[in-house]
Amino acid sequence: MDILRTIVMVLFVLISIVLVVVILMQESKTSGLSGAINGVADTYWGKNKGRSMEGKLVKATKVFAALFFIIALALNMNW
Repeated sequence: MDILRTIVMVLFVLISIVLVVVILMQESKTSGLSGAINGVADTYWGKNKGRSMEGKLVKATKVFAALFFIIALALNMNW
């Protein structure tokens, strides 16, 4: 059982590192004063956000965050 716990702990650390990197790779959501004045335009990139690199990073963040919490709960259980 100690070997399984060690494997899960290493996986938890790796997911933590990947989650930090994925979050840091994302662009800022604030557009500053220019976004408040001009508004948000419907562009090709805005409409196809899910297919862009930014959309993939958002999906990856959700997946790794879910894995992070699931493994954190599993490690907290008394095995």
